[in-house]
Amino acid sequence: MSAESGPSLAEAKNSGRKVLLAAPRGYCAGVERAIEAVEKAIEVRGQPVYVRREIVHNRHVVEDLQGRGAIFVEEADEVPRGETVVFSAHGVAPTVHEEAAERNLQAIDATCPLVTKVHNEAKRYAKEGYQILLIGHEGHEEVVGTAGEAPDHITIVDGPAHAREIDIPGEKLAWLSQTTLSVDETMETVEILRSRFPHLVDPPSDDICYATQNRQTAVKILAERCDLLIVVGSANSSNSVRLVEVALQAGARSSIRVDDPKELPKNILDGVTTVGVTSGASVPELLVTRVLDWLAERGYADIEEVAAMEETLVFSLPKELRTRNRAKAARA
Repeated sequence: MSAESGPSLAEAKNSGRKVLLAAPRGYCAGVERAIEAVEKAIEVRGQPVYVRREIVHNRHVVEDLQGRGAIFVEEADEVPRGETVVFSAHGVAPTVHEEAAERNLQAIDATCPLVTKVHNEAKRYAKEGYQILLIGHEGHEEVVGTAGEAPDHITIVDGPAHAREIDIPGEKLAWLSQTTLSVDETMETVEILRSRFPHLVDPPSDDICYATQNRQTAVKILAERCDLLIVVGSANSSNSVRLVEVALQAGARSSIRVDDPKELPKNILDGVTTVGVTSGASVPELLVTRVLDWLAERGYADIEEVAAMEETLVFSLPKELRTRNRAKAARA
């Protein structure tokens, strides 16, 4: 039977083919907050609302917000003076805030609170005279923003290999990390650094965000049971890319990251009985549904959700929008 017509549900189940659907998956609290911040800014301040860089790393989300009246720019100096600009969930350096103020921009900071925590740790360690080893990917927006908090005190460490060769002077050393890294690789990097610098100080709490860790934990569970693991997410999404790496390290025979099912190779299901499906923390559930529909058309209609844990964390909107909401309520 052709993929276009598709097998019946009974036929699909009898074939032994099945889908393991990871939980949790998709949006984290920081992403939901950032997207809602842009939507709310358009609602209360009108079009256009400018957004510096991608609000979250997902092409579909960005295109949807563009359709609602958001204009995405690379830098704050591209925003007309006096207009509204939203800073992305990944955080920005203090110089970006200063530039926005100089241009009299109405800035809304949608930085994820967990990223803000790392910024605050960087400022505190720098104030106390520490040199900071920031574990993360060179050039990633989050890393650029965190490093900008204390550029004279921060050295970026891009993975275990870099940790083996980096040379950093000083008796006061501390480490921090990008929030969207592989937990296992980060710990490997830390252990290498600690073996070379025994006086290295740990951050007060884990920097890798809860959602990143939870999605990686769920993927490890799926990887042991599936032949192929599909990760829905954009190529510039660090946490989505890490999920593929985690799946392969945890035993999945094959893993692939796609934005949507159009990117799946025609022969990707050859020899595959069980498919795992998950999505990065900036991915709307609609895109996961499209992949599940694509799989169902090809005989993988039996879906089992595999829950690693439940997430309940919610972040309030940026203070600039909370103030506006309170003012509107008072006038009502």
